[in-house]
Amino acid sequence: MKKRALISVSNDLYNDNRVLKTCKSLEKYGLSVTVVCKRAAKERKSQNADFSLKYPKLKTIRLRFLFKKNVFYYAELNLRIFFVLLFKRFDVLWANDLDTLLANYLVSRLRRKPLIFDSHEMFCYVAELRVGSVQQRVWLVLEKSIVPNLKYITTVCEPIKQYFFDKYKVNAEIVRNIPPYSEDNQRRKIYPCKEKYIIWQGSTNIDRGLEELVECMQYVDCKLYICGTGDIFQNLKNLIERYGLGNKVFLLGKLPYEKMIEKTKNATLGISIDKPTNRNYAISLPNKIFEYINSAVPVLYSPLSEIKNIEDKFRCGVEVVSYQPLELAKQINELINNDDLLQKLSDNCLFAQKQLNWQQEEKTLFSLLDKIKALD
Repeated sequence: MKKRALISVSNDLYNDNRVLKTCKSLEKYGLSVTVVCKRAAKERKSQNADFSLKYPKLKTIRLRFLFKKNVFYYAELNLRIFFVLLFKRFDVLWANDLDTLLANYLVSRLRRKPLIFDSHEMFCYVAELRVGSVQQRVWLVLEKSIVPNLKYITTVCEPIKQYFFDKYKVNAEIVRNIPPYSEDNQRRKIYPCKEKYIIWQGSTNIDRGLEELVECMQYVDCKLYICGTGDIFQNLKNLIERYGLGNKVFLLGKLPYEKMIEKTKNATLGISIDKPTNRNYAISLPNKIFEYINSAVPVLYSPLSEIKNIEDKFRCGVEVVSYQPLELAKQINELINNDDLLQKLSDNCLFAQKQLNWQQEEKTLFSLLDKIKALD
């Protein structure tokens, strides 16, 4: 009989590409996988059908919640996950991020089963948690109470690994959130593109340079597509209306992953200009960097340390020089009109894809699973 893995995540799973890739890797390893996740508020039958076709072996337990945000949501989330896990058969638990860790940790102790904690970010230092706030202190207490007791941890970059070691003396394995390698993506992208436009993808949250990007589009000679939703989505709508950019800047919302990548592949330039205004962003390695590379799309990037490590090695983009809208517009215009440079950067992406891919990252997952005796 196959060994069973129970994975917990606080979102609705549909667009969580890291968790879905992890599930596929665990199935490849030989595990039967079930995911406990949130039921989307407006699920469509067609979306469910498409998901089932793409992940036919993946079982899900989708939970409805009374609360949508704040402390009551996280309390309900962990309470519901706790009781689901407590009465399910499993051989290993997998907690995605700090917001699902408490329930998983308690059940792992009660049932004496191994737990893997997958930390996607430095959760206690995200932009939404004000430094010194009650909310941040609560999450830090939770982290401090549990993480030192964990044996199996994965994370997305070296600085978070170092954070866990320096603060809690625990070792984490690095598994970056990189798309799988595909021969289809090795087809050379030819500049100039048929349609000239720039793209931004990810969560539309504060301090990601989005407000400046929208404002600068008054002076940029192409369209901008923003794929994603988040805390400042309405603010971006207001900015588009204020500057009269309705025919130039398009908020596409949260697209299915395949549609987002299709839009990305045809873009002239990808944008990733998060600001190092908080501890989490300063050490982050945004997923979109790898998705742009995987789509052979050059990137305008912010000089965050982890991004620079990638860009210094593979030369797939150009560092942003200013967030001032006029200066930002000038740099974007120069880039999108320099076909020779864009072609060189895009060709570099094809080389980078051969080293930066999920097939390489999942080897670390398999090595970690090999250490867990309960899966022998």
